Amino acid sequence: MNQLKHVVIIGAGSGLGASLAYKYNELGYFVTLIGRTKEKLEKVAKRFPTSNYDIFTLDVSQPDDVEEVFKKITDQSMPIDILVNNAGVGYFDQAENISVNQVQQMIDINLKGTIFCTQQVLTAMKERNLGSIINIVSTAGVEGKVEESVYCASKFGVRGFTESIWKELKDTNLHVHGIYMGGMNTHFWGDELQNEEETGLMHPDDVADIILANTQLRRNINVPEVIIKNHSS
Repeated sequence: MNQLKHVVIIGAGSGLGASLAYKYNELGYFVTLIGRTKEKLEKVAKRFPTSNYDIFTLDVSQPDDVEEVFKKITDQSMPIDILVNNAGVGYFDQAENISVNQVQQMIDINLKGTIFCTQQVLTAMKERNLGSIINIVSTAGVEGKVEESVYCASKFGVRGFTESIWKELKDTNLHVHGIYMGGMNTHFWGDELQNEEETGLMHPDDVADIILANTQLRRNINVPEVIIKNHSS
């Protein structure tokens, strides 16, 4: 087990997080799946080709819980080689119609959650001078969008955080990647999946393949930004 690479995926219960979890496990990684619903994580893990995984439930907006879970992960498993920050929530309407609770959820989960989880791995990665942080941001972190004002605000924050830690780590062997993708065909948009031919939404498996290809460790190379747009964009 100690020879396996270890990836921790936040928001692994569905969509892109689930696709990445499966593909990493297929490649031989030990995968730690994190999300708010244990049943969803277990459903994802049942598809894995190997039993090299662990599951933890977590609300990333709660810093004390984040610290406790990451301590359990490092106590029970091997060091973390890759952290994928993929937890996210979105509410879409005219700016004045977004409720206080919705504003707080988007800032707390999308932005603060990314910060809290990243803080938990940075010290150990710096000590080993080894590791990758992959932040799943969205093109909402690149440009403002109608009826996405607060969602964009949270994602612009993640972009600023990502670019800043990349600069902080530029003299190390750590890698930081910001992934900016358009709309995907996931349950993020509702309970029912969409008709991809009609909506132009991307399949999460395709996006996962692009992420894996661009975040592989290569000598003297770091890919700080990956922008993946819908064909019609």
